[in-house]
Amino acid sequence: MENVVVENIYLLVVVTLVSVVQNAFFALKVEKECNSPAFERVSCAKRNCMDAYATFLALMWCAGLCLSQAPAAFAGLVYILVRHKYFLGYMGQTSQSTPGYLFGKRVLFFLVLMCALGIVNYLLVRYCGSDCHKELLETLTKAASALLLIP
Repeated sequence: MENVVVENIYLLVVVTLVSVVQNAFFALKVEKECNSPAFERVSCAKRNCMDAYATFLALMWCAGLCLSQAPAAFAGLVYILVRHKYFLGYMGQTSQSTPGYLFGKRVLFFLVLMCALGIVNYLLVRYCGSDCHKELLETLTKAASALLLIP
């Protein structure tokens, strides 16, 4: 029984751990810039990333558990890369962080859609007794997750 649970969440766990390492990188970068003129920008970029972090984790885990682990984990990795791009862009000029910010919103929206589809599927199974939609939804989300790579 325990192997089944781990099998269903290991990708989500890996992405979560990668995001924790990224947060540690952000914190070290802020500490390194402590006595420099760029401290305010780096600190603000880290704060902005941390503000969205809980939302990202909740959406990724809900999407992975309610619908499909692989597309949710893939979207999570894309979000981590985009968040890194945002952080580095914010250290330059604020306008350089805009593409990362907009791309991150798109990934979060995809995760919200996955959560909603998973919940609707659960309700259909629970109250209508039809489970044929889950495979279709998983296939669609796997295909749609590749669209996240389009800038």
